[in-house]
Amino acid sequence: MPAQNAVTQLEPAQVDRLSHVLARAFWDDPMMVYLVPDERTRTKHLPWFFRLSTRYALPYGAVYSTPDVEGAAVWLPPGNTMVKALRMVLLGGAAMPFKFGLASMRRSMRAMGRLEHLHKRDMPPEHWYLMVLGVEPERQGQGVGGELIAPIIERADGERLPCYLETMKERNVTFYKKHGFEVVVEDAFPDGPRYWTMRREPIG
Repeated sequence: MPAQNAVTQLEPAQVDRLSHVLARAFWDDPMMVYLVPDERTRTKHLPWFFRLSTRYALPYGAVYSTPDVEGAAVWLPPGNTMVKALRMVLLGGAAMPFKFGLASMRRSMRAMGRLEHLHKRDMPPEHWYLMVLGVEPERQGQGVGGELIAPIIERADGERLPCYLETMKERNVTFYKKHGFEVVVEDAFPDGPRYWTMRREPIG
């Protein structure tokens, strides 16, 4: 298990390497399978998707990784927790329909619309949003994920701010509960996977 002080903020030069780590971590995630059911398309373009997401968060949020980039926690900060479409477009997000297809884009817009509605409804403007947490598959279950989220959780406690996330894997619910999160909503998309939204109140 890495020592906590080994977790550092991601350097821009590490984005490409991290994008492949996150693509492997999320390859079988129920949301990704739902959005991009074709395995070859998912394998080919998920690194691009996570490169885009990480590049979005670097200037506007906080991205923590390990020195050898075994995974990352990608956070958006208080007052800026909703992904801005224009910022995504300027980073290259307009290519998404061409990479994943129009059907995937439509499913994505429906799912993201629902999750964004719940996020706005259930959280105050001032909170930390865990947009992505992913760990290299062979390193999962070894404490890396907990180390990656620790810096912002500690910061949120100091700032007396809640944290928020969504997950589509039931086993992740148990992991996040160990770190103080509680389920706010458990539901399923009409034609897609189950999902859980979770909130963590500051401790201490």
